[in-house]
Amino acid sequence: MACMVDQNYRSKARKPDDFDAFWGDVMDQVARVELNPEVEPDRLRSDDEVEVFQVFYDSIDHVRVAAWYCLPRERQGPLPAILIGPGYLGDPAIPKGWAQRGYAALCVAPRGKLRSNLQFNPGYPGLLTCGIVDRNVYSYRGFYVDTWRGVDFLLSRAEVAPGRIGVRGSSQGGGLTLCTAAMRGEVRAAAAGAPYLTGFMDSIELTGTYPYQEINDYLRLHPSSRQRVERTLNYFDCINFADRITCPVIVNIGLQDNICPPETGYALFREIASEEKRLYVYDGHGHDAGGHEHGAIEGGFFARHLGLEAPDA
Repeated sequence: MACMVDQNYRSKARKPDDFDAFWGDVMDQVARVELNPEVEPDRLRSDDEVEVFQVFYDSIDHVRVAAWYCLPRERQGPLPAILIGPGYLGDPAIPKGWAQRGYAALCVAPRGKLRSNLQFNPGYPGLLTCGIVDRNVYSYRGFYVDTWRGVDFLLSRAEVAPGRIGVRGSSQGGGLTLCTAAMRGEVRAAAAGAPYLTGFMDSIELTGTYPYQEINDYLRLHPSSRQRVERTLNYFDCINFADRITCPVIVNIGLQDNICPPETGYALFREIASEEKRLYVYDGHGHDAGGHEHGAIEGGFFARHLGLEAPDA
């Protein structure tokens, strides 16, 4: 029996009048920070098929950010590239699977993640509410930018084809995928699974699970801060970034997802400006949002849009 979800759910997210000005100023600030990329071969984790590198670069506020970078050993000419955003709790994975398919693959560890937590480490739980009453110091201001800077790293690499960059991720990585596609015009294709960071104020009412419950915990202790919290989150809600996404994009949600409510996925998808977009809905699935079945769809999507031959069906 199909799960009853309101496909026409209207989000509480409201885009501030100065949304573009705020993020334009942030981008101006980070443009003044030299990337200072550092690439270190990781022989322990490399193998006959894939070279693995530990990567470091500078982001906004001069925070040093880490990432895993993988390349196929056999390559001819510039490669298409995949930028990957991590989930909320887990640390970034080494993206060897994407390199085996023929991509230059970068999995970013934004501030607070393992190897990027010397200068900023609010912990988990903690990241979602750190600085939440002030958009200028809110944790996700830097967290978003750290991910976007991954595009700059890829563009700095001679082995990467600059017109063939895609971005993907699930849960928090899905949210990072969406805001990256919105803010970085170099992105040519985006795949967001079970997008977190979407409909913050909706989600704290639609689900009783963490991480979103961190916001309810905060509001119970600081009830007078609700308006300031809501105002801050409107600058970071992926629903408010959606009208800036113009590249081909796919989104997948699970109708039984009790972490990222499917209602917010529907609300987000309606706002995406791209003329080439598709929503994949999986009944019987929770936060995995389609699992292995959708992985094959995503692989074909990137193969088509980034110039690799699509894998056999």
